[in-house]
Amino acid sequence: MMLERVAFFTGTKDEKPNIDLACELSESKDTKGIQEIVDGLDHKDKRIANDCIKVLYKLGERSPELIAPYVDTFIRLLKSKNNRLVWGAMTALAIIADLKADIIYQNIKVVKDVMVNGSVIAVDQSVTVLAKVCKQNHQYEAELFPTLLDHLKKCRPKEVAQHAERMSVCVNQGNFKEFQAVLQARYEDIIHAQQVRVNRLLKN
Repeated sequence: MMLERVAFFTGTKDEKPNIDLACELSESKDTKGIQEIVDGLDHKDKRIANDCIKVLYKLGERSPELIAPYVDTFIRLLKSKNNRLVWGAMTALAIIADLKADIIYQNIKVVKDVMVNGSVIAVDQSVTVLAKVCKQNHQYEAELFPTLLDHLKKCRPKEVAQHAERMSVCVNQGNFKEFQAVLQARYEDIIHAQQVRVNRLLKN
């Protein structure tokens, strides 16, 4: 059984068993094994559920198409009381947002809620999710680009460069000036190293 190979059952305190399992599932494309790990997300022991989400987003980094069918599961987990599952699920969604943009857009409110109220990692990944969905078509851009700009105006100074980089995938000729204006308005808030990153991003 694949579930018995996650870190919890090996007695290991590090993540190596989870990463190794993700690599194996990517190579074997064992859909039954992947389903078993997905089922483990609802395990009553949250340590096992936490291992399972790690396996899945690490699998997604290698083979996003293998976790894309579980987009609804990841969206459901955004409402979990287990913060580890929330940011892990958002990480998975960030990986597959290009593949499942329409479904994510249908559930965009929950993504936005996490961007406002989630942990640091969840917020980081939610910016990527919104940006990837935003770039898919004009309808999505019309709703989501203003949301992303508003976030960029209000996020912590140390997040400005990173979040701008995450947003850059949905920046185009039509919205570049708005993007540039927000970054210029935040310029004095950020340290020199971030200013360098922002300058490079705008140049590119």
